[in-house]
Order: sequence, then C-alpha cells, then structure tokens
Amino acid sequence: MLIDSHVNLHAPQFAEDQAEVIARARAAGVRLMVTICDKVSSFEAVHAIAMDHADIWATVGTHPHEAKENPQLSALDLMSLAARPKVVGIGECGLDFHYDLSPRDIQARVFRVHAEAARQTGLPLIVHTREADAAMAEILEEEHAKGPFKLLMHCYTSGPGLARRAAELGAWFSVSGIATFKAAEEVRAVIRDMPAERIIVETDCPYLAPVPYRGRRNEPAYIPHILAKLAEVRGWPLAEAEARTTDAFFDLFHTIPRSAGALA
Repeated sequence: MLIDSHVNLHAPQFAEDQAEVIARARAAGVRLMVTICDKVSSFEAVHAIAMDHADIWATVGTHPHEAKENPQLSALDLMSLAARPKVVGIGECGLDFHYDLSPRDIQARVFRVHAEAARQTGLPLIVHTREADAAMAEILEEEHAKGPFKLLMHCYTSGPGLARRAAELGAWFSVSGIATFKAAEEVRAVIRDMPAERIIVETDCPYLAPVPYRGRRNEPAYIPHILAKLAEVRGWPLAEAEARTTDAFFDLFHTIPRSAGALA
C-alpha cells in the first residue's frame, strides 16, 4: 500500500486545485494520506479535509515556526482537539534553530506541551527538528523519562547522533524527497542506519519535491519516487520497501485501521 504520511493539503499552494491533487494521488496508487496541522488556528481547515475524504487523516499541533502564535498553548488545548474524529497524531511540532521564526524558549515550551499531549492521548508525536540536535535530544529524553510516547522524526535530515538517541527512545523515521537529491549523501547515510521496522515515507508536499520534479510544487502523487529511493538506499526490493513502510506506518499510527486504505 502506498501511503503519504505527511502532506499539507490546506497550504495555499493547493488552494486552486486541491481536489485535482488528491485525485492525482489516488491515480498514482496512494491509498492513505495524513494531512498535517501547522498551527492550532489552522486546525479546522486541516480537520475538514480529513472529514471530507475517507482516505485522509489529520493531526493537531503547532510547527516551531508558529510557536509564537500561542505561547501559552496547553496540553489540554491539544488534547481537546485530538479527541475529534480522524485525528491520529500530535504535531507537527519541535525545534527549528535555522530560521528562529519563534523565540527558542517559546519553541521549547510549546514543544514540551505537545509531548505531554502525546503522552496523555497515546497518539504519536510528529517531530520537526532543524539545527537543534542537542536541544532536541535533551527534550525528547527528558519528556520520555516522564512517561513513554510514540514519536516520529519527520523528514529526518539531522545528524546520526540525534538519530541514534531518538532510535533508543523507539522513534520512527520518515524519509522525504530530500533523499533523492544529488547532494544529500549524508542524509542517505543516516537512512542506511535507521531501524528497518520503523521507517515510513512522506512527501511533505507542497515542499521538497523529489527528483525528477525537484523545484516544482510537490504532490502526494510523487511518493513512488521516494519509496523507490528508499528501496535503493536500503538494498530492498521495491515490494519489500512498500510492505515494510506500510507495516511501520500502521504500527505508528495505530488508530488508523488497515482497512482504511480500501475505502478510497
């Protein structure tokens, strides 16, 4: 089953042709998508997409760029929205010290709130991290010590040290179109060492289109190119890569029934 674990279908880049994008994904064989909440104020739009489509599910959370939107966000706020139908994850959330679009202390506080919501709901935490390896590892280990929760290192491009520490916490990892980029050998090296039973794939559309579409708007229909690169990097037959990533997806997003892919 082809699954795109991270799409941003509410993004303005899809405002004119969202229905066509979804149709192209289905035509390409994509059977499930998880559309991601980037800030709580966008949740209603994100959730509406999931409610309108049997094969699309949603998350609730605030990207680190948007942490400043609501610095007093509480775990209860997130948990209340997470109780809605078809909400299957907490995030995307985390730390981004490359752009620093929100102050770092606010990013960290809001990220810890998301970890608490994941712990309380049992839903997986969808983690964004960029140029924040030491701080990210510290927060994940501290929060996990308070009580375990599932976590996904989304679109992982950080270093091997953080990958090892996250893997020790039982993290899943998602591979994106970046793995296809010519200059991304360091990313591919980390992919080779990811736990085989905890790897999934994503487009992160409309961003990070894989080769041969690099530079264009990304779409979930392009997920086969990412899966093929993962298979190549890991030395798996394509059918094995598809089976492994499907199993890993349902292990992580355990509230989505396996039968959901047949409903599209």
